Amino acid sequence: LGALAATIRQRRGADPAASYTASLLAAGAARPGQKVIEEAGETVVAALTGTDDELAGEAADLVYHLLVLLAARDVPFGRVLDVLDARRGGSGA
Repeated sequence: LGALAATIRQRRGADPAASYTASLLAAGAARPGQKVIEEAGETVVAALTGTDDELAGEAADLVYHLLVLLAARDVPFGRVLDVLDARRGGSGA
C-alpha cells in the first residue's frame, strides 16, 4: 500500500488527459470522494451477493480511491497507519 500511495503522489504532476489518477487529483477532493462512496457501495454489494473474486476486486478499487482521496488532501498514508497503530489494543479496535 505504501508503494501504491507513493505512485499516486507521483501522478500529481502527470497530464490529467493521460492519467486517470492525475485526473482525479486535478479535481481536488470532490471527485475522489465521490469515487470512494461509489466503490464502498459496490464493495458491500459484492460482499453480500458476489463472488470472492468480485469482492476482492471491489475492495481493491475502494482502497485505491481512498488513497487518491488522501493524496488529494495531502494526507500521507502513513498518518492513517499511525492512527490505526494508536488504536491497536484499545477498546475501539
